[in-house]
Amino acid sequence: MEEFRWAYIGSGNIANSTASDITKGNHRIVSVFSRNTEKANAFAKKYGAAAFNDFDSCVNREDVDGVYIATPHTSHIDYAIRALKLKKPVLCEKPVGVSLEEVNAIIKTAENENVYFCEAMWTWFSDVALTVKKWVKCGEVGEIKEVVINYAFPGILMPKTSRVLTPETAGGALLDIGIYPITYCYNLFGYPNRISCAGKIKNGIDISETVILEYNNFKCTLNMSLCSLKENCLIKGTKGTISLPVFFHMASKAILKSRHGKEVFKGKTDYLTEFTRAAEEIRQGKTESGYIPFEATKACMQIMDECRKQMNLVYPFEK
Repeated sequence: MEEFRWAYIGSGNIANSTASDITKGNHRIVSVFSRNTEKANAFAKKYGAAAFNDFDSCVNREDVDGVYIATPHTSHIDYAIRALKLKKPVLCEKPVGVSLEEVNAIIKTAENENVYFCEAMWTWFSDVALTVKKWVKCGEVGEIKEVVINYAFPGILMPKTSRVLTPETAGGALLDIGIYPITYCYNLFGYPNRISCAGKIKNGIDISETVILEYNNFKCTLNMSLCSLKENCLIKGTKGTISLPVFFHMASKAILKSRHGKEVFKGKTDYLTEFTRAAEEIRQGKTESGYIPFEATKACMQIMDECRKQMNLVYPFEK
């Protein structure tokens, strides 16, 4: 692939994590926008980019092939719509909004402008998750009987000013980490027949919850928390199981046990694969990703909206 040139919106932790990975491949960051001038300048110097404190000047350049948004999710709707109206393809960190209403507004803009937009859900750009989906769809484990996914990290120990712990930036377990197991189940099984959510709210954010997605003959139990450290996925069927020691964070293998014996698939879940495959879609002239279709982004946000409704979780800016 010919070198792909990115404008970065945001220069925080996730921006630095993705940048250090993608610049190992055929990607270059040509510009960066941040409200924090000092951080923007440091980021620009590190990656050989130009720093801007004006969004339009950062994005609306001839040498920008795509825009990557890595700011807190409360600001995604503003930056995504502005970039799309400048006719720039957008790869936007998850979740792309804080409600279905916001997601619909972004996708409607992308469709109206006929410009590529995609949620940066690296899990589903990865061959590990795609192999699990193939195993499920091909009936390698028979009819699904039960799914359990755990994802937790000790976010509660982060500084109190962290966006993850701040109600004003829609912090909490559901939108920040719960989106991963929810998206995993949706991509494997579609929209559930019934959604149940019970969680614990503290200081204006959800610090943990259990979400149950019910399908015709089985249910997915999803446990997410900011209070511990745990990650795994187990899919049980009538003819076998699929397990992942880690299903999201740098997932590198999936284990299939079936009537044919044991099979281990090894692969990568990384930012470079995600950005390269998104860039290829943009270069192909696509306006919607085949990896993360609009319907998937909307459906998963709708599930999270229902979870928030059941927990009575309302952010300060929504009151």
